[in-house]
Amino acid sequence: MDNQHEVREFLSSRRARITPEQAGLPSGSRRRVPGLRRSEVAALADMSVEYYAKLERGSLAGVSPAVLEAVARALQLDDAERAHLLHLAQAADGSDALTRPRRRATRQWTPHPSLLWTLDAITAGPAFVRNGRMDLLAVNQLARAFYSGVYAAPGNQANLARFIFLDPAARRFYPEWDQGADITVAILRTEAGRNPHDKDLHDLVGELSTRSDEFRTRWGAHNVRHHGTGTKRYTHQVVGELTLAYEGLEMAAAPGLTLTIYTAEPGSPSEQALRLLASWAATEEASPAAT
Repeated sequence: MDNQHEVREFLSSRRARITPEQAGLPSGSRRRVPGLRRSEVAALADMSVEYYAKLERGSLAGVSPAVLEAVARALQLDDAERAHLLHLAQAADGSDALTRPRRRATRQWTPHPSLLWTLDAITAGPAFVRNGRMDLLAVNQLARAFYSGVYAAPGNQANLARFIFLDPAARRFYPEWDQGADITVAILRTEAGRNPHDKDLHDLVGELSTRSDEFRTRWGAHNVRHHGTGTKRYTHQVVGELTLAYEGLEMAAAPGLTLTIYTAEPGSPSEQALRLLASWAATEEASPAAT
């Protein structure tokens, strides 16, 4: 990824979304740009216009944490956006070499047997490990059944981003498809800031940008987010509608990887649906041996 381009597009897009009223400034009647002017951001960050303009052109190398914090405060960045700006700055001056995982290709990562035992011990809900590119790297039996549509098309390569943007089945699986698409792109954009030297990620973004207008539009928005906890709705081809809570846990032993566990509210129809899905998965796994 071109770091200067990433910085330029990210900062200008954050500036464009803030109205003068939101920043506590007079709106005026003749504004040629959406959002704030560079001079207004500079004033809010207590720096010269020339210096802020240099930052927005992509020159973050050597910028101090205090300056980054001033810019983040002026642009009203949330926690995920602040972290993204920090990662962009680290990539600009080369210091990200100290924070990057040593494993440059997590696709070749092999789960430790104890992790597989842990996943298999989780029987009430889907549990899986993914990387920042949205590759499914290790799953329990229920997760494989839950994401049966992802595994059904070899072209998806067990990648959730390819599934949601390139596979028509995703529109049914995700009733709130637009929200799921937004989240997916935000996760990929966050990963691009954290690890801009990931060739596999670069190739994935290029593929999706070429094949999906929906992806290309969202990628250009430069939105980022932390994806840790929440609730989502699904429509599974076998058990129908599901409303599941999820928790995403960063793996200390494998930086850049996330363990995600889905659960249903006790006593809910979704819990019953998960039990039915588990029964179906067990039957599917046993059927080859029975024939």
